[in-house]
Amino acid sequence: MTTLVFVHGWSVTSTATYGQMPQRLQQRAAARGLALTLADIRLSEYVSFDDAVTMADLVRAFDHALRDLHLQDASFACVTHSFGGPVVREWLRAQRTQPGRHSTIRLTHLVMLAPANFGSALAQLGKSVLGKLKAWWQGVEPGQRLLDWLTLGSPASLALNLDTIHGTDPAASGQYQFVLTGDRPDRALYDYLVPYTGEDGSDGVVRIAAANLNARHAVLRWDGKSDTGDIDELALQVTRGPRFAFKIVADAAHSGSEHGILREAAPATVADILRCLQVRSSDDYTALVDAFDAENAARDAHRVELEPADPFPARVHIHDPRSQLIVRISDDSSEALAGAGFLLTAGPQASPDRMPPGFMLDRQVNAHHRATATLYLDHTLLAGADRVSHPDHSRKTLRPATPSHRPYGASVTPQDLGGLVHHALARSIASDDLFAILGPHQTTVLDVVLSRKIHAGVFRLTRDLEPQDFRKPAPGPVIG
Repeated sequence: MTTLVFVHGWSVTSTATYGQMPQRLQQRAAARGLALTLADIRLSEYVSFDDAVTMADLVRAFDHALRDLHLQDASFACVTHSFGGPVVREWLRAQRTQPGRHSTIRLTHLVMLAPANFGSALAQLGKSVLGKLKAWWQGVEPGQRLLDWLTLGSPASLALNLDTIHGTDPAASGQYQFVLTGDRPDRALYDYLVPYTGEDGSDGVVRIAAANLNARHAVLRWDGKSDTGDIDELALQVTRGPRFAFKIVADAAHSGSEHGILREAAPATVADILRCLQVRSSDDYTALVDAFDAENAARDAHRVELEPADPFPARVHIHDPRSQLIVRISDDSSEALAGAGFLLTAGPQASPDRMPPGFMLDRQVNAHHRATATLYLDHTLLAGADRVSHPDHSRKTLRPATPSHRPYGASVTPQDLGGLVHHALARSIASDDLFAILGPHQTTVLDVVLSRKIHAGVFRLTRDLEPQDFRKPAPGPVIG
């Protein structure tokens, strides 16, 4: 087997973070027919707790460290945790887009454990708050510039993920990427002042949907058919990215010595990593993708968790598949429209009041890019859900059946509805059902592009050579 490189997560200060994972992988590899020795394993030590360090710095330093390995066959496999996944993915992109600056070393297998591919809802809390969460960091505060990358909807993370969505399938060229992520926060690490650490649909740090590389890019854009003064109709275009191997690891948390997906190195997690490393062809990869999908479906079928809360009744968690929708609002001149109102609507009436109760689990506006908001949605409730009964008492209803309210649409209210330059009210075309852009346990990037209305009064030519005051110009018609 080629060299296996481990890449840790963000603000790690010791290789103890890997726990027994490298040794257990080595011990079980032989039984799977993989020739993996401890001499083939390298553990990364990279600095992410310095405010001066950027993602580009990590990429260049990672490339330099790989060159120093003097790999015999110029290839390696990689197992990452948390932020380590995006770091290696950014390196892969840099290899392709800046070939003269980076090595030609080939990555054959990338196994990402709990990767923050689309960021983390925790990142926006800031350094001072996150530095106090001992479940994540020990003794240091996180680096601010990497923290900015990790905020939901950051331009840097979206650039990487949109490149992946619109790119070619890595498996077609012999590079295999995998995501394994946990489905439960470690309740012992829950911080009541920071509810995200106990958020259902996450591992306590990264949402399942934010880890998953299976994603879509949707665009709502004015079709140019509505008359001036009417509500602009926004037509929908959707691009679905390549299909990636994705496995939800039951009862695994982001970190911790008991339930952490990396440090605990549960036998099931080690077995799944070895399944990934055994892939040798595109057919092997497709077969494992299908197998993981079937295993995820079986896991989703048992969605009720009863959390002990002695002496009180058990807390009920209904683990519906979630969808993450990252909405960016701009106009056709690429100007971000911060402050524009965005509402999801339901039914033939296209009413926001028809949206199913409880569908919106969280909404977070990016602090540095106010025209970008991340919506966390209950995919099951949007689709329409059957009755959920108590696992021990089938006649006891935990949640009644919920009908579907499709089709779903969107309406947009910009702040500037009048003036020499303005934007009009807009809505999605009634025949487009926005539910189609959402996937269970997946993220969709939605770009809403409004038409910039420029009136003729912005620039006129006159034959009148006498002085004229035009401090209060007449708007005139909207120019084409």
